[in-house]
Amino acid sequence: MSDELKRMLEQVHQGITTFDFEGKETPCIIVDAKKYGLIRAKIEGQPFSVNTDLNILQDGLGNVFVEVILTFSIGNISEKFLINAKTDLKFFETLANTSMFVLNSPESEYGKDNVIAIQLPRPEKAQDALDIIHDALVPKNQ
Repeated sequence: MSDELKRMLEQVHQGITTFDFEGKETPCIIVDAKKYGLIRAKIEGQPFSVNTDLNILQDGLGNVFVEVILTFSIGNISEKFLINAKTDLKFFETLANTSMFVLNSPESEYGKDNVIAIQLPRPEKAQDALDIIHDALVPKNQ
């Protein structure tokens, strides 16, 4: 294993899951309770948008990571999460289906307590990202 791959694996965000949200399987990023509270405090009761960038990083050997960068329109909030697409492929499959994901706290019950729902403005981008991920996960020599 290369040093770069080890470094990437060490930076992967561990709070990636999916859950049933209002009858639909929904991707979720679990954020540290303190950070989640700070985000909620800055945006609560105000209209906001979230610019979401999905930067796909691949090594050509079947390892794919996605940097999910969130930039909120208010509160000077910017967050970056590194997701291992090989181990959390379901996150991206459900993202392509729903065109949304949620941020949640580890102290919340998924789908029951307040969540921060983020709708992607261009749903086709999630499908494009999933296609790239699928292609990158398959070794080229097979």
